[in-house]
Amino acid sequence: MGTDDFRLPTEEELEEEAKRPPDSGMLQQRVQEILRVLVNFKERRAENSSRADYMSQLEKDLCALHGYVPFLIQLFLQLFPPAEAIEFLEASERQRPVTLRTNTLKTRRKELATALIARGVNLDPIDRWSSVGLVVYDSSVPVGATPEYLAGHYMLQSASSFLPVMALSAGEHEKVLDMCASPGGKTTYIAAMMKNAGMIVSNDANEKRLKSLVGNIQRMGVRNAVVTNYDGRLLPSVFSSFDRVLLDAPCSGLGVISKDPTVRMQKDEGDIQRCSALQKELILAAIDCVDASSKTGGIIVYSTCTITVEENEAVIDYALKKRHVKLLDTAGLDFGVPGYGRYRGKQFHPSVSLTRRFYPHVHNMDGFFVAKLKKLSNAKTAKPQEEAKEQAKKKSQGKAKVDEEEEDAEEGDGEEEEEEEEEEGQEEGEEGEEEEEEEEDESQ
Repeated sequence: MGTDDFRLPTEEELEEEAKRPPDSGMLQQRVQEILRVLVNFKERRAENSSRADYMSQLEKDLCALHGYVPFLIQLFLQLFPPAEAIEFLEASERQRPVTLRTNTLKTRRKELATALIARGVNLDPIDRWSSVGLVVYDSSVPVGATPEYLAGHYMLQSASSFLPVMALSAGEHEKVLDMCASPGGKTTYIAAMMKNAGMIVSNDANEKRLKSLVGNIQRMGVRNAVVTNYDGRLLPSVFSSFDRVLLDAPCSGLGVISKDPTVRMQKDEGDIQRCSALQKELILAAIDCVDASSKTGGIIVYSTCTITVEENEAVIDYALKKRHVKLLDTAGLDFGVPGYGRYRGKQFHPSVSLTRRFYPHVHNMDGFFVAKLKKLSNAKTAKPQEEAKEQAKKKSQGKAKVDEEEEDAEEGDGEEEEEEEEEEGQEEGEEGEEEEEEEEDESQ
């Protein structure tokens, strides 16, 4: 069927389709034809068919072809142009490459690669942006059970989860908080960057996940970490004065659909809203745990493994309004896509473009979002200096209003006194007239 001959199916044809098992070949062809029409809509559209008609049919076909609920397909088509949305859907059906992170507390990447190649593992350095990552193409042995793995020489870890730790860039002798730490990949990476110096508070709210966290900390030879079990929102009342905080927040997981295909049929708008509300509470708690006067830090890194704006840019924009913080460039992560500055009519703070997005169809890694914040003041307000000025302005305005009221009151008192004097004068005049009339009567 040529592009010029393509037309949208009628209601009768759609009813007939619904009676038969889905024909993936036919659906894919129709999706491609719709894309071709949308690229040059003015020239290729059929008479009496609007863009909304084509988009509606595209949504239905993508739901049937990829097995998603309509809400998610609509969300992806709002985030991406139609062709890119389809690339994202197709990439989310493919497994991401297996990646390892070298534990520099115990070995070097070159030594680890040599040892694993000798055991029948086919691998390469992950990319130029990482000095510790290895990508595994295939292996004749289970990579999660080699002597090197058991000895803590490496961690099985997705490439995207390297990114927030790289953005955090923790230094030796600092005090660091990992708010949602299980199963320990990020905590152990932070410890390696700190060379086992300083202190890491490795927290997770889920008690059941602490076992894997503690196990990985011990296996990787980490000696500067303390494991805690608190609701992240309550941490400011327990700890404070951290140099750096990493918040890899709980999220809808729409960036890791390849790991959990059930997400396609389970997530709805309510899930997104609930996650966003929790994330906003957690990011304020993360900011409150940081000491703005830290000589080396005052840094908060926020990350998620989802692609929704409500859980990413909107959360950062909220933090910028509620606390005195600013966004920093995520040095070393420049290959990511800048965050959305505007979405569905909502304008975010201009600096939100400093955040970074990572996609399976662009970077061949899990969908991820990373933002780096610098705390400017320990006050729990957005901009304490401006707020102080505003309060002073209101105070001066209030004082001026009081002065005006007092002046009005004084003027009122003066008018009352004048009225009293006039009344007294009138009374004296009346008394004088009465006396004159009495004298005249007596003379008569």
